[in-house]
Amino acid sequence: MLVDSFGRVATDLRVSLTDRCNLRCAYCMPPEGLDWLPKPELLTADEIVRLVAIGVERLGVTEVRYTGGEPLLRRELVEIVAATARLSPRPQVSLTTNGIGLARLAAPLAEAGLDRVNVSLDTLDRDVFVRLAHRDRLPDVLDGLAAAVRAGLTPVKINSVLMRGVNEHEAVPLLRFSLEHGYELRFIEQMPLDAQHGWRREDMITADEILGLLNGSFDLVEDEPGRRGSAPAELFLVDGGPARVGVIGSVTRPFCGACDRVRLTADGQIRNCLFATEESDLRAALRSGASDDDLAARWIAAVGGKKPGHGIDDPSFLQPSRPMSAIGG
Repeated sequence: MLVDSFGRVATDLRVSLTDRCNLRCAYCMPPEGLDWLPKPELLTADEIVRLVAIGVERLGVTEVRYTGGEPLLRRELVEIVAATARLSPRPQVSLTTNGIGLARLAAPLAEAGLDRVNVSLDTLDRDVFVRLAHRDRLPDVLDGLAAAVRAGLTPVKINSVLMRGVNEHEAVPLLRFSLEHGYELRFIEQMPLDAQHGWRREDMITADEILGLLNGSFDLVEDEPGRRGSAPAELFLVDGGPARVGVIGSVTRPFCGACDRVRLTADGQIRNCLFATEESDLRAALRSGASDDDLAARWIAAVGGKKPGHGIDDPSFLQPSRPMSAIGG
């Protein structure tokens, strides 16, 4: 099993399939985009499936989430999902996406074995969407959400980041929209993972502020207090339930002590934390002929060095050199 020195067991594997994206969200990358990883550096589909299989069949991984960049841009996505769903024991297979292209791919992904999907949606205002993402694609995202429901990829979850002076006024409309359509909304604090390194704590809408914005319009009661476990979101019943809204306070309400995640980047590096400054290279070993046993041993050693927390509040904290698009959510 993937156990660190603090006794935490990693069972949730996040796999980045590409660092490329078709949006330019302000909290992730600059409007002009980034220099993408050269194709030879990316893991092939077969290499991804082999490493995922080692994680599932040898190391106790029970959930595999495919991320990006934007994972829908990976041509072999459906085949990768299908191969993952065939593993034994079968893991839960999910996807985090910006939703562009999901209208076309939701049904094939569901048929391949995808269990559910998280879609990023920060605004319902088309002009604000363009301001945030530098692309006029809001209708495509909304179509993707609807297609995910039709395909049975439920519960369909929405991830929203509120930014001061940009879209914090949409907290209530976003929740009303989610309730109306049966989506599960998760608000996420903006994290220091932008390529520009322009994140400032004072610009971040905190978890407390998010709850304050919602409490004026909804009656929120914590769902099952004390039973959050390793889940990143604190969940609240909305107006007595059963609908819920989540708040992920990665910065102000960290869940590091119960973290069960490990990440595999698109170029084959193991990361123990979104904010890690060190990585462990599995790609080089894989391509030099390492056996599954050797790859598993390297993976175990990498997780063993996981730090107790992300350290954002420590004066010595350094933002990772990789932006979110190159790490995977």
